[in-house]
Amino acid sequence: MRVALALGGLAALFALPFWLIPAIDPEGSGFWQHIFVTIFVFAAMACAWNILGGFAGQLSLGQTIFYGIGGYAGAMLNQHFGLIPWFGGIVGAAVAVAVAVFIAWPCLRLRGPFFALSTIAFLEVIRLLAIHFKDFTGGSAGLPVPMFVGTEMRIGWAWMLFREKENYLIIAFGLMALALAVSWLVRNSRLGFYLVAVREREDAARAVGVNATGVKLAAFAISAALTSLVGTFHGIYLNFIDPETMFSLPTAIQVAMFALIGGLGTVTGPIWGTLLVVPIAEAARGWLGAAANGLHGLVYGLVLVGVVLTMPKGLVGSIGPWLKRRFGGVAEVDSAARIQPPAPAAPGEERPPVGEPLLEARNLVKKFGGLVATSDVSITLREGEVLGVIGPNGAGKTTLFNLLSGFLPPSSGGVRVRLADGAWVSPNSPHGFAAAGVARTFQIVQPFTGLSVRENIMLGAFHGTRSAVEARRIAEEVAATVGLTGLLDAEARSLTVGGAKRLEVARALAMKPRVLLLDEVMAGLNPADVQQAVELIKRVRDSGVSVIAIEHVMAAVMALSDHIVVINSGRLIAEGPPSEIARNPAVIEAYLGEEYAHAAA
Repeated sequence: MRVALALGGLAALFALPFWLIPAIDPEGSGFWQHIFVTIFVFAAMACAWNILGGFAGQLSLGQTIFYGIGGYAGAMLNQHFGLIPWFGGIVGAAVAVAVAVFIAWPCLRLRGPFFALSTIAFLEVIRLLAIHFKDFTGGSAGLPVPMFVGTEMRIGWAWMLFREKENYLIIAFGLMALALAVSWLVRNSRLGFYLVAVREREDAARAVGVNATGVKLAAFAISAALTSLVGTFHGIYLNFIDPETMFSLPTAIQVAMFALIGGLGTVTGPIWGTLLVVPIAEAARGWLGAAANGLHGLVYGLVLVGVVLTMPKGLVGSIGPWLKRRFGGVAEVDSAARIQPPAPAAPGEERPPVGEPLLEARNLVKKFGGLVATSDVSITLREGEVLGVIGPNGAGKTTLFNLLSGFLPPSSGGVRVRLADGAWVSPNSPHGFAAAGVARTFQIVQPFTGLSVRENIMLGAFHGTRSAVEARRIAEEVAATVGLTGLLDAEARSLTVGGAKRLEVARALAMKPRVLLLDEVMAGLNPADVQQAVELIKRVRDSGVSVIAIEHVMAAVMALSDHIVVINSGRLIAEGPPSEIARNPAVIEAYLGEEYAHAAA
């Protein structure tokens, strides 16, 4: 139904200029036709930018680098080699992808405004290069699009030059539809889920096996290729290209603003933002002419301020959920009321015996400058085992978890994991540990708040499948296991603390790990939730998943653990079965003080 509505909307948008222009421009001045070509061009560029800036959350203000590359590729190959612009567009897109990877590799290491500033710097460098190599680019004087071979005019689809101006509308609309289709495909694919996860919480994304740098590079490359194709057509349409126009910072900002006004991270938002702003600004510029030079910039600013103040999520992001509730029958969800007990164990299901070592950490040391967070810590986890890690606050337990999952590199020592085929590997990154079968939760729960419960769990499921259908099926099965079936369509931000912790466990379980690291999943829960968490962990253990659990709820640790290690001040001070640990004077002293240890003795 949604696809049919989207296709119907696109068909209406395509028919609109052919129906409207003859009515409002009977003399055929070409003014409104130019406005619609501009709308389609900027909408296509905004959709392409949204893949990087909206889905991945990377605020690039140098997007016209690729627009200019496409424009110059089409014009230069035409002028110097007589090649048709369609071929120039393909070459330009390939060059744009290469340049995007070259730019993104160092820039993606930056965060916040520094990334945006670095893209502006690259834009200025490439603009100056276009000016410098004037033998090829025409320098600051620009480059006209060749329209004649001898005395014969290059007219027709091969050269993208037409006497019938409606053909420009068809090509511009086709580019917008292509950008929209690619945007939709990306958003509904595993890559799209990964991009949104990286945008929301990069550490949590890495924990479910996402190569954050790789997916951001992919978004950069796709966005660059689409933008370059648009630049090739628009350069031919304008009949003249120059560095100031093709590598324009104001144009790059406008494209980002259209996506922001329409709704960052939404598929159709960039188109709605462009449809709102461009006609108003272009009409003001055309009607007022030189008497109000720059007024279109004021229009952009006023619309942006109005949308940010009244609809901070943009047009689609703010109006879309209201329309779903109003006409789609989607009701508000009471997350506390819809959380259910975990699914019971199957009749006759028995716990598997403790087997061979599965994960080994040897002599782990982690130093932060002069601070030693862990010192010579060694642990072994066996198949089918629950290994408890306890110790007072600040003992170094979470640092140990970060070493066991690749979020921190050890200063010395190492971690190795046994794969299903018996081979041992020593991963050195979060996605490497995830590939080896290690999943984890976080001490401070990290759900992807902008996604639904189903989509959160699907992110874990995508670790083992590329199919969205299969990932959805796995998500629904895991949700039933942890008692979240009634909340699959709720946003993760609406969950209670207990619900959010269950969701994080579910996301990890959807990865189908062999080792599960649980970092204080019972912290802040009421006694009933603690009991349900204990039953859930037992069910996970009985399914064949080995567990390492950091926990302060001592009764739960003692009930669950087969083996316990105790850490204090970064050192392992005791290990053994729960019955021994409970009576160990060193453990009592670490928790309660020396006088209590003497009293217990």
